[in-house]
Amino acid sequence: MIKGFGGIFWRTKNLEAVKKWYNDVLKLEIGDWNMTIIKPEAGHETIFTLFAEENDYFPTEQQVMLNFQVHSLDETLKHLEQLGVPLAKKEEVHGYGKFAWIEDPEGRLIELWEKNE
Repeated sequence: MIKGFGGIFWRTKNLEAVKKWYNDVLKLEIGDWNMTIIKPEAGHETIFTLFAEENDYFPTEQQVMLNFQVHSLDETLKHLEQLGVPLAKKEEVHGYGKFAWIEDPEGRLIELWEKNE
């Protein structure tokens, strides 16, 4: 029945500042309509995961966390360092790949993931 995600929508306190941050830091070209289209590459999928309310994988006051797949976590971390974007959680390696976390300007944690191929 489900073909894929149609979008991710949320409210923000400072639209222009947050849009600029996502443009600069994550290279998401968010235009005048305040949206961008991310076309998944072959072999990449979107994971939908539910967490119990008390699960502490990410802060309980944050209802949703974005996870972006990146081509190279090392290159992404170099880009973030050049921009002065601190890591909220340093790189970790697990069975599914490498992960690191950053925060957007409003404090939302974002997980960056280089999937094991």
